[in-house]
Amino acid sequence: MPYKTARIDVHKKFLVVVAADAAEPDAILHSRRFGTGHADLQSLASWLRDLGVVEAVMESTAQYWKPVWMEREPPLRLQLAQAQPNRAPRGRKSDLTDAKRRLKRFVAGELFLSFVPEPEQRDWRSMTRARLQLIRQRVQLQNQMESLLEEGRIKLSSVVSDLLGVSARRTCGRIRTR
Repeated sequence: MPYKTARIDVHKKFLVVVAADAAEPDAILHSRRFGTGHADLQSLASWLRDLGVVEAVMESTAQYWKPVWMEREPPLRLQLAQAQPNRAPRGRKSDLTDAKRRLKRFVAGELFLSFVPEPEQRDWRSMTRARLQLIRQRVQLQNQMESLLEEGRIKLSSVVSDLLGVSARRTCGRIRTR
């Protein structure tokens, strides 16, 4: 049974969407341009629903694909195409012709796709990355503190093992300036 598919080219301020029947990707049924705001994404959702699109492939060179993905993930089967290996040949091109070409390649199974994990795994990845970033910032702060203490000829790091630990804070509380 043929189904309808869409190609979404994601830019920072707008989306170019092309819809076609998967059985005949050369015959483009509809094409439209949307903004990237919340109301525009709602309009995109209702437009795709009205067309009966069940699968879509998106492409973005930056992180701009994430809000569109989160908005459309539950009802659609989504794929994320890699931008670099799927580039068009040199010459004159527009977003619309590029979207049509990529839609044909997607239906034919010729696009290089990226792995996008399930929502729960994405949440765990975000939390892990945030935790690692906080640990790096703590280490950076500790190194800056040690540098400042050394410049002030205070050799606290040779006395305590952790500059941010309890004993280091107690010792610093006892240090008086003259």
